[in-house]
Amino acid sequence: DKTYKNHLASKLLYNAIKDMKTIGVISEDKAAQVIDIATPVGLLMGIVPSTNPTSTAIFKSMIAIKARNAIVFSPHPSAAKCTMKAAMLMNEAAIAAGAPANIIGCISMPTIDATNALMKAKEVAMIIATGGPGMVRASYSAGKPALGVGAGNCPAYIEKTADVKKAVSNILASKTFDYGTICASEQSIIVEQCNREEVVAELKKQGGYFMSPEETKKVCGLLFKPGTHDMNAKFVGRSPQVIAEAAGICIPEGTRVLIGEQQGVGPEYPLSYEKLTSVLAFYTAKDWHEACELCIALLQNGIF
Repeated sequence: DKTYKNHLASKLLYNAIKDMKTIGVISEDKAAQVIDIATPVGLLMGIVPSTNPTSTAIFKSMIAIKARNAIVFSPHPSAAKCTMKAAMLMNEAAIAAGAPANIIGCISMPTIDATNALMKAKEVAMIIATGGPGMVRASYSAGKPALGVGAGNCPAYIEKTADVKKAVSNILASKTFDYGTICASEQSIIVEQCNREEVVAELKKQGGYFMSPEETKKVCGLLFKPGTHDMNAKFVGRSPQVIAEAAGICIPEGTRVLIGEQQGVGPEYPLSYEKLTSVLAFYTAKDWHEACELCIALLQNGIF
């Protein structure tokens, strides 16, 4: 999965943007007498998360250079070597293709202070930040243009007319990709009372394990830092087997994802927050209206 993420952020990205015009006149509306002219901004700062430490560096390097900008990365301390290696390889490739020396750089000793100093450095013209809500908020308040992508808390609503087998297959394929480290992966499943049993049966058939309330409590005690809804880094991107063993619970062979039923959204329901690992929340709504309200509450829960 990690190999494919790098492939997506390099070759597939290249094919998508290689013919895109990014400098000079990029569009013209003769009727309105408006011309759009694109110009480089200068030095970009790229903030890179631990969940995607190489693919994010590859992706940001390519879009920076495509628009004729240089970029310097601030890696996550827990994956610094990965990001530094990716930045070095991208810099070497860029220079070999004719780019100036050191067009792609990276902090070698990442700390919060180093990241903050780089964000506020006068040489940095723009920040492109990928990370947790705190880091994204910090980039927005650095006093310069910033593009941020932070936490997600995506619910998947399986409506009563849905193809349940296909819906479950798609959700599990997404959630199990790289053990759930993609922030766009599903975090909760919502069903209606009328199709609940069919969805539960299909989830079990395709490798979902429904935890008991006691088991769910044990797993939540591992996933989140005490008194918060911030994930324990030790269990980010872990298999169900690793999580279950640490929690002291037994799960069937072939389990692909752990599922915990929740009755609401907020601090009293830990699984209603983002879980960048192979754990899903499960909700039952009485009708489509309640399901939609629940989806909205989940999307707004714990993001900023």
